[in-house]
Amino acid sequence: MSRHPPLKWAQRADVLFIKIDLPDAKDVKLKLEPEGKFYFSATAGADSVPYEIDIELHDKVNVNESKASVGSRAIVYLIKKEESKWWNRLLKQEGKTPAFVKVDWDKWVDEDEMDEKAGADMDFGDMDFSQLNLGGGGGFDAEGVDDEDEDSDTEEEEEEKKEGESIGKKEVATPLGNQVEAGA
Repeated sequence: MSRHPPLKWAQRADVLFIKIDLPDAKDVKLKLEPEGKFYFSATAGADSVPYEIDIELHDKVNVNESKASVGSRAIVYLIKKEESKWWNRLLKQEGKTPAFVKVDWDKWVDEDEMDEKAGADMDFGDMDFSQLNLGGGGGFDAEGVDDEDEDSDTEEEEEEKKEGESIGKKEVATPLGNQVEAGA
């Protein structure tokens, strides 16, 4: 008979974050279906104890845009929701939540606090995003970004203004949003 490893979850309007704490997991098998069927199995420990989770998520998910990462201490899933909306629970079934399912309060953000946090501080633990092929491989080039206050003019700019010459537009780098692409 299989055991259930601890599962922690958190969400944003468009993404579900699931972390299964199972150090040194071997023979990891995972399956995610568009209807929200979520299956995980692995063995762990010196005795190769079998672990398994077979649950039905609250709503439909986008399998192609969801990601998984198997680390040495945990298995982490970033699951894209089919519809961008907040779920009132993780599982479709109503009633008592299984004992192995817990809320990940370190990553949790309430719906009404979402605008304040904007997901930028979400800690993904030891998840190796380099394996996820998220794109944007080039480094950030800070050249052309002006750190000075835009209201203060340098002496050179003031001289140019006096002479009637136009000043070129400044290039400012804008941060890209969190993007999740196909995989898993």
